[in-house]
Amino acid sequence: MKNFLAFFAFTIFFSCTDNSTLEAYDKDQVPAEVTVKGFSKPDIIQMRLNGEPVSINGATSYTDKIETKINFVLDNGETDELEIYNHQTGNRIAAYSITYNNAKDYKNLYFFNLPGIFLQTYAVKPQVNLGKVGFEFIFPNLGEFSGSSLQNVKGVLKRENGVVLAEFDNIGKKDFTSVKIYNYFSATAPVYLELYKPGTTEPYTGAVIIKATVKQDIGANMIVLQEKMENGVVVVKGDIDVADYL
Repeated sequence: MKNFLAFFAFTIFFSCTDNSTLEAYDKDQVPAEVTVKGFSKPDIIQMRLNGEPVSINGATSYTDKIETKINFVLDNGETDELEIYNHQTGNRIAAYSITYNNAKDYKNLYFFNLPGIFLQTYAVKPQVNLGKVGFEFIFPNLGEFSGSSLQNVKGVLKRENGVVLAEFDNIGKKDFTSVKIYNYFSATAPVYLELYKPGTTEPYTGAVIIKATVKQDIGANMIVLQEKMENGVVVVKGDIDVADYL
């Protein structure tokens, strides 16, 4: 009799355990964790998850370096909206629709919000020795005005007299290139970046080599290249230096 009662209690216990386990997984769910590493200057920004401000160290608006982790759970068929707003103007800067199926694509969110441009990338200011110049490049709107289908271009950095200072085999849309370093030679002389199809000496678009004038500061230069249209002609500008903000 004792053995029967023990067996009966044992059966009830595990039946309850099994039911509670099943109930926890009645609805398909996936945990989401978004690691945010961003930077905004001078604008103050706010991140919102489904319209609710994201708090970082007790603050719901932030500037300069922005780092946090956002954790939530997604049901199958659900879409959560993670948005970035300019806190002062109320304008939406960026939006990300995160679902049960694509949550893994948003494990890391990197961005730079700078005057006139929003970069979805992560970057660290490179170390450049005294008396040297270092350059990194990124080309986020490659093809916007030229219609080029290329995902990256080759860049050749030259002095006015044509002397090559550095070559960059793959300047792409998403990440800064590796840093290339040379000896500093002038505070006033411009340097030029000529742009070609990767692995060739052919212009990356059109028949004429597109040449971007870029500023040359001693130390690190992290230049954002941008296609623009001037008088009906595609040009490339290198006016924004992310290193100025880091």
